[in-house]
Amino acid sequence: MWRRGVRRDGFAVWRPSVRQVGFAAHHRLGGTDRGANPVELAVVMPVIFLLLFGSIQVAAVFIARSTALHAAQSGVNAQRVFNAPPDAGADRARRFLTVAGGWLVDWDSPGPSCQTDATEVTCTVRGRSLSVVPGVDFPVHESAHGTVERWTAP
Repeated sequence: MWRRGVRRDGFAVWRPSVRQVGFAAHHRLGGTDRGANPVELAVVMPVIFLLLFGSIQVAAVFIARSTALHAAQSGVNAQRVFNAPPDAGADRARRFLTVAGGWLVDWDSPGPSCQTDATEVTCTVRGRSLSVVPGVDFPVHESAHGTVERWTAP
């Protein structure tokens, strides 16, 4: 059985089929690449998984940092109010973290803390980010500060 082919210069040529040439000769002439796709997939797949899980981990760290920062800012906003109770900022930060979801873990072991002096308040939140890789720890430490509302002389 003959098959029709086209050369580079555009002329038609007739070539023998694979059956006529034989299987071994077909492979010598640059035939099929049987089995190449599973090997390529086995080489490339670990890199793809590494990039996938790495991007998920980076996103989890950024979300945990954002959650801790928003909790600290919420604590500062509660503590800086004129004549605020001493633990108003830490309580507000705790309430924020309980409803914010589980992106920041172990935040309650020391708990959020707020320090107030005559003019400024600073709230600090500490914890860990969720980890895709077991045994790897990503600590998160965020703080916010603001001025305390007070009466001043003109």
